[in-house]
Amino acid sequence: MRTAYSVETVRNAERELMARLPEGALMQRAAAGLAAACADLLGRVYGSRVVLLVGSGDNGGDALYAGARLARRGAGVTAVLLAPERTHAAGLAALRRAGGRVARAGEGEALVEGADLVLDGIVGIGGKGGLRPDAVPLAAAAGRSRGAVVAVDLPSGVDADTGEVHGIAVQADLTVTFGTHKPGLLIDPAREYAGSVRLVDIGLELPAEPELEALQHDDVARLLPVPRAESDKYRRGVVGIAAGSARYPGAAVLAVSGALRGGAGAVRYVGPAGDAVIARFPETLVSDQGPKQAGRVQAWVVGPGAGDDAATVAEVLAADAPVLIDADGLRLADAEVVRGRRAPTLMTPHAGEAAALLGVERGEVEGGRLAAVRELARRYGATVLLKGSTTLVADSGGGAVRVNPTGTGWLATAGSGDVLSGLGGSLLAAGLSAVDAGSAGAYLHGLAGRLAAEGAPVGAHDVADALPEAWRNVVG
Repeated sequence: MRTAYSVETVRNAERELMARLPEGALMQRAAAGLAAACADLLGRVYGSRVVLLVGSGDNGGDALYAGARLARRGAGVTAVLLAPERTHAAGLAALRRAGGRVARAGEGEALVEGADLVLDGIVGIGGKGGLRPDAVPLAAAAGRSRGAVVAVDLPSGVDADTGEVHGIAVQADLTVTFGTHKPGLLIDPAREYAGSVRLVDIGLELPAEPELEALQHDDVARLLPVPRAESDKYRRGVVGIAAGSARYPGAAVLAVSGALRGGAGAVRYVGPAGDAVIARFPETLVSDQGPKQAGRVQAWVVGPGAGDDAATVAEVLAADAPVLIDADGLRLADAEVVRGRRAPTLMTPHAGEAAALLGVERGEVEGGRLAAVRELARRYGATVLLKGSTTLVADSGGGAVRVNPTGTGWLATAGSGDVLSGLGGSLLAAGLSAVDAGSAGAYLHGLAGRLAAEGAPVGAHDVADALPEAWRNVVG
């Protein structure tokens, strides 16, 4: 499992470690890992042109010491100092001893654009509110550079704790981060600025519970249900799908398609699209008598394509079983009823739906995804899966937020979310907690999207059809 910790937690861990190490040893560890990553990216260090963008403080010091190591290997290294009076003195002295030089005023942008490698040490993990005006031209020049751009710990101009980006930020090809991932490296929009991320272990001792966690194949494999010899369809779980309408029958079909591939033993469909569902999936148990008369169900999915059927949403929410609420169900669900439910509730909004639930503009959710998913979980007393370029899963009780590492832009297609809702509901019926069902469902859904697309457009039905292959990929 990949984990990320807040700036405060990292700072505390650094202080504790530095108290046990000789002065400067921790920075040398970071600089050694940074220089090695730069050398790997360059391929041939000798004769290469390296430009350091050096701000004040330890982040600039890391860049200077790494630059000194590259200079000793024959690189031509030049430092552009943004705050000469506050530059890390020992790091600057090390660079000069190694043969590096300091740029004259006015040289910075031209040097950056002509470099083989640009090392971004402008702002460290404590930076807030975007870049200072004097750093903006250099960040823009780095974006125009023909060389590789490497960020020190995280790209300058992004918020380490939230993933927010205010104005111009450095667009890195590689981010070399120290000790642990920072939340901003895993969450959009900041994640898009990080490029590839390389973690350098510097010996930090961190708490057991991180700020964020991203499941990997092995983690998801341990969560997925596996039928036993004595299993029958009821022991494996039955998921109820209350979805679709005369206007949107396809939403029901797609939700059922996801549910059938989600590990539950049977799928019961309730709603007006029964003929369409049976025509596509004859194994579905169809009822037109409403959720209360549907028969045995261990979890419900309600909302995809429901239109204005508030009565069905209310009936499902009254059930003493886990419920996944999606799409129209999010708009129709009574907030007080959701908060008062004793059984688990999993809400799966996209950014626009989340904005409506929070009473804010969509851009506020997209720019501050971590804050939005936490606030929704707190406000509704539910687990919330916030869909999007970075899918996040937060529990109402707090704790680590899950960030989904799989997916592709091709998943931004009509009906894809309906498939995810059915898949997540099936995992709930199979016995997974709301957090695990949301996390494992998002992981499989994202992986299925990648497998189905292979770089080309896909439809939601293609994603559903690729779910068995994604499942085998994870457990194999």
